[in-house]
Amino acid sequence: MSAQPALRPSSMNPSASGRAPRLRLTRRGWLVLVVLPLVLAAAAVLLLAGAVVSPAKASGTVSAQETVRVTVGAGQTLWDIATTVAPGRHPQEVITEIAQLNNLQGTVVQAGQQVFVPSSRCPARFRAAAPSRP
Repeated sequence: MSAQPALRPSSMNPSASGRAPRLRLTRRGWLVLVVLPLVLAAAAVLLLAGAVVSPAKASGTVSAQETVRVTVGAGQTLWDIATTVAPGRHPQEVITEIAQLNNLQGTVVQAGQQVFVPSSRCPARFRAAAPSRP
């Protein structure tokens, strides 16, 4: 008995036809190929739409408004002033507004220092005592 070489079909032998066999995608492959770019495009559109539609944040400046000058007392902090000036609002929001009005780099104030606070948020006892800022 002599051994004969095994014959290969020509479709499996890339050298016989001069080209590689055709790539066939499975259902999952088609799904990834089609759906992934669509999902990425939809995410990009939503991101851009959100950036265009969202309200703009205020810049570092506060709009022109009526203010009142308040003198900082001994041991008094911006938190104390904020809770006195605007008891209905969160003190941190008021402190941020006061810091912007006065161009403060931090939140530390000294006794005797005069700071401007919005007069619409200021009780009448402060408004009568100090002149408003132009």
